[in-house]
Amino acid sequence: MGEEERALPIVIVGHVDHGKSTLIGRLLYDTGCLPADKYAEIQRSSEMLGRIVEFAFAMDCLEEERSRGITIDTTQTFFKTPKRRYVIIDAPGHKEFLKNMITGTSQAEAALLIIDAFEGIRDQTKRHAYILGMLGLKQICVLLNKIDLVHYSKDKFLELKTEITDFLNQLNVHPTFILPISAIHGDNVANPSEKISWFDGPTVLQALDTFHELKVEEKPLRFPIQDSYRIDGKKILVGRIESGRLVKGESLFLLPEKKKVIIKSIHKFMESEVTTASCEESIGISLQGRHRVERGHILTGDLSSMVSDKIKANIFWMDSMGYRAGETLLFRCVTQEIPCRIEKINKKFDPASMELIEKDASSIKGAEVADILIQLDQKVVVDPFNEIPEMGRFVLEKDGRPVAGGIIL
Repeated sequence: MGEEERALPIVIVGHVDHGKSTLIGRLLYDTGCLPADKYAEIQRSSEMLGRIVEFAFAMDCLEEERSRGITIDTTQTFFKTPKRRYVIIDAPGHKEFLKNMITGTSQAEAALLIIDAFEGIRDQTKRHAYILGMLGLKQICVLLNKIDLVHYSKDKFLELKTEITDFLNQLNVHPTFILPISAIHGDNVANPSEKISWFDGPTVLQALDTFHELKVEEKPLRFPIQDSYRIDGKKILVGRIESGRLVKGESLFLLPEKKKVIIKSIHKFMESEVTTASCEESIGISLQGRHRVERGHILTGDLSSMVSDKIKANIFWMDSMGYRAGETLLFRCVTQEIPCRIEKINKKFDPASMELIEKDASSIKGAEVADILIQLDQKVVVDPFNEIPEMGRFVLEKDGRPVAGGIIL
């Protein structure tokens, strides 16, 4: 993917009435990224009413879709700044969002947490903030929306800013920015506003533009072995490169044994004389010499991965049948599949109420989030979720069905 093609995936979370849809509409409208058919529809409604095209109609149009149960197509909600494109990952409910982030159907790299300046922190705000902390998201921008409802008051903003910073710090969430905005009037979203001339920080778009993309291709190599085949007497190892790149002739490490190996050849479908392969490509390779290599082994460019039979992680229990301490599970991360059990449940939460349910628990119920220690039957190779997502997320299975998703921090 070229530099110009990749969009930075962001998630917008917040209490249901704190203005998420309005903000999305405003971002699309002010950056000229409202889909053409939507724009035409808005124009028609405006002309019928003899008014100029108004932002409010854009919102009604998007709102109407939502009320009919049609969410703005999440895969296509793009907007762009002169710097780059953004894609908004929709977070339907916190449970679904958590499940999607962990199972890998969506990977937000930055978050906008929206809070109504008039209403302040609500239960749902706490829940979303906890999830951002649990996922270890570092690039967070808090938006104090509806600043118009508190008469663009600097004092009110500063008072809320202090309260929010204190609250988020307890959850180990440290926002990069806290901004006053009015999504409905467009104050400080794409354009600065005279009405908050006392605020010298960035607009929402300027803040987003300071965030970095997770460049997995620039990270050290991680090549999980999926299978090995004998082709024309040669042993070919196949798999998908999850980070970094491979170069013919280079020396690598085979984990978990930490053995040094050298790449003899690289094979790609329908290509000959291949000398390099990059992130996200599915390829075959052969090694110099004889080595016992099987599914679940990982080839790496360095020794920065964690190799251990004990793992600390956060999990979201998805199955309605809960977990009782001591039961055997199957740990699956990339191509690794190892029997395990949860040795310790340090603490668990109900993400719906964000109440700490108990410490040192002996069971986990459906839809609970827990901080746990896993004991595996043999060593696995993992990386922090924030560094190399695919090597930092896993699924726990019981009797062949996925029961929990987890991330390694």
